[in-house]
Amino acid sequence: MAEVAGPAQGASAVVLDATGGANQIRVRAYNERLVMSLVRRHGELSKAEIARRSGLSAQTVTVIMRSLEADGLLDRGEPMRGKVGQPSVPMRLNADAVYSFGVKIGRRSADLVLMDFVGRVRFEVRRIYAYPMPKEILEFITSGIAELESRLTPEERQRIAGVGIAAPFELWNWAEEVGAPKAAMDQWHGIDLRQEVASRISYPVFLQNDATSACGAELVFGLGQRYPDFIYFFIGSFIGGGVVLNSALFSGRTGTAGAVGSLPVQRRDGKTVQLLKIASIFVLENLLRAHGIDPQPLWYSPDDWIDFGEPLEIWIQDAGAALAQAVIAAASVIDFSAAVIDGGFPPWVRVRIVAAARAALDAHDLQGVSMPEILEGEAGSRARALGGASLPLFARYLLDQNVLFKELA
Repeated sequence: MAEVAGPAQGASAVVLDATGGANQIRVRAYNERLVMSLVRRHGELSKAEIARRSGLSAQTVTVIMRSLEADGLLDRGEPMRGKVGQPSVPMRLNADAVYSFGVKIGRRSADLVLMDFVGRVRFEVRRIYAYPMPKEILEFITSGIAELESRLTPEERQRIAGVGIAAPFELWNWAEEVGAPKAAMDQWHGIDLRQEVASRISYPVFLQNDATSACGAELVFGLGQRYPDFIYFFIGSFIGGGVVLNSALFSGRTGTAGAVGSLPVQRRDGKTVQLLKIASIFVLENLLRAHGIDPQPLWYSPDDWIDFGEPLEIWIQDAGAALAQAVIAAASVIDFSAAVIDGGFPPWVRVRIVAAARAALDAHDLQGVSMPEILEGEAGSRARALGGASLPLFARYLLDQNVLFKELA
């Protein structure tokens, strides 16, 4: 679950307490969130469709939709004429009604995006570094927010719901892998990133693990619309992932479900290592150095890699083979409908990794294993920042996916 801190701005946010009663104000807030969540999920819906899918009465849906339209949260679509009666008017989310900031903090780079109500990135800024340090990260977030705010009108700034941060937990544990001095990375000990950011800005601040955020972005904006259950792999500096069951993120008893980087897999030489030791970008970084190639371009822009030739192909084949083993292991425990692979690289790299993973399955005995489809992710290299940016929207306007799964359709 995401953590939150900071005062809400603009209209007061409603907090739903699952242990409390259901007075009229709280029921209305819940039903409004339900309607907006259904519209978001399906793109646009008519009043009749919302009533059918939600179980609410037509009269209740009419009142809610009028209220949301008056508040500027819903827009009318083009009337759809049927055979009998008045034409049906679908409603859709107003993309300009609400904005949110999403921050991705990585081991080599940080991204800040401004996302609208339907998940489109309006503006973004990026910073690369040798390794993340608390002071520089906080300066990047505060100055980046100020820069993006300057591109908005005063009225648009009033529509910002908050800031969601997607960051690896326990950053200090990876000093050796990222080539950082241990003493420098130890500065993260005792840092409450959420509170530190909240003390510097005027918006509510949310914090979630970066891989979980990426998985959440795929659930909300990507393949989650079509696959209710999937295992998710996001290849960043270190590979991470998540588990989606019944159209909801599954975090497990301790919140670490989907920590796919720890899965044991075999290398080319037969030695068993953790998946992150093979299918992570830091491995490619080291491989490029070993071939006398400057790896710095890996971090300039995740969508603008060049083809590094032989070392890139070695890494892709090794990563694909390791991912195939990880998918088999996951499918042996849970009957996933899909295994989704994405990462901080261009689509053409993702295509090759997925192809390598599929091809590697031929070397394994799959008897007794119901294999999921191995698919490319749709959220792309921005998945972590998008997942972070979605946190304020769900906290204030929408419902969690596990509620939407119960719709009556």
